[in-house]
Amino acid sequence: MINTLGIMQPYFFPYLGYFQLIASVERGILFDTVQYKRKSWMNRNRVLDDKGGWQYITVPVKAGDGILIENTQVIDPASALKRIQGQLQHYRACAPFFQQTLHLLDQSFESARSLSIGELNTQALKVICEYLGIAFNWVPCSEMKLELPPITHAGQWALEISSLLGARRYINAPGGREIFIPREWEKRGIELRFLKPSPFTYPTAPYPFIENLSILDVLMWNEPEVIVDYIRKHTECVV
Repeated sequence: MINTLGIMQPYFFPYLGYFQLIASVERGILFDTVQYKRKSWMNRNRVLDDKGGWQYITVPVKAGDGILIENTQVIDPASALKRIQGQLQHYRACAPFFQQTLHLLDQSFESARSLSIGELNTQALKVICEYLGIAFNWVPCSEMKLELPPITHAGQWALEISSLLGARRYINAPGGREIFIPREWEKRGIELRFLKPSPFTYPTAPYPFIENLSILDVLMWNEPEVIVDYIRKHTECVV
């Protein structure tokens, strides 16, 4: 029996809300058994650029039609890491936690046991959670070998996984509410909840603050205790 369950695709250095979800659930599943989508958060995210706007950081992947996330391979991760390191250099002069954040980036790439984008993203989440002191009890769906019934709509994946694992409550990120059918959850006796958006603002001078950038930007400007304190005090689940 699991008190709270969360399910998310393994995104690339995602925004702070992803870590609010991690901190809100007893157990989580990285949903890597669905098709990879091009131009998604799977292999890119946003950070500040040196002109006052934002830019993408990206790892190139080899992904044919219909390939699953678990089988999507990173192309030349060493070159991708070097390029991203270069894109972050303008933070050096003004972000107080530049060195720590760059170390987390390096550690994430070094920890990956394969070229899978799912594996890289899983390790990045784990490395950052360890740095923040957040328990990371999430596993890739591909490693669980779950036997699920036929799925008829997008919101049913989470429902069937929650039922199979005996979850009492399922918590979803703020987006995607429209894919769920509440009465299905009521029939199973599972509480369906959603994180309430709670933007985290912080000083980024001389650059303007831009909301919902990669966790790398949050880490550049804030010490771990401040980030975790915000997560604990401003994470709310609603119906």
